[in-house]
Amino acid sequence: MPVAPLSHQEIEARLAELPGWSLDGDRLTRSYRLGSHFAATAMVVHIAQVQEEMDHHSDLTLGYDTVSVSVHTHSAGGAVTEKDVELARRVQDLAPGHGAR
Repeated sequence: MPVAPLSHQEIEARLAELPGWSLDGDRLTRSYRLGSHFAATAMVVHIAQVQEEMDHHSDLTLGYDTVSVSVHTHSAGGAVTEKDVELARRVQDLAPGHGAR
């Protein structure tokens, strides 16, 4: 089932509910700092599990003690959709459990 791109106003409204997330070009993005490389790696694995459950995948970048997430919907021409917002929400919800800030 195709997903519709969100308008700029819809994206801004959703971002108001996602502290730390922003629109960078055509993607929702957020970087998290964690207490160690191991904690950052564990968070990446947890995000990957959520992505598999949703069948919706972001670009993840693992640094020494950071995790960066960048997401848009390929099947919507690379636009931001409700699927991206839901993935961002799920990442936002799991982040505190990893000590991410």
